[in-house]
Amino acid sequence: MGNQLFQEARRFVEMAQSASPADLDSAVAKAKNALSSAYANSTVAEQAQLQQMQQELDQIR
Repeated sequence: MGNQLFQEARRFVEMAQSASPADLDSAVAKAKNALSSAYANSTVAEQAQLQQMQQELDQIR
């Protein structure tokens, strides 16, 4: 099944990347929260992927 928080973080980042300009701030905030929650409960490999997702998130703002 995998790490549920990790999967949620990935989903929220994808949603932020495709969000409309009107929804962007809210979507980014939700994605950042999900990334933060997932990071504490993830493996080293997942943490590396979460850091990459964070960088992708930073680029859309």
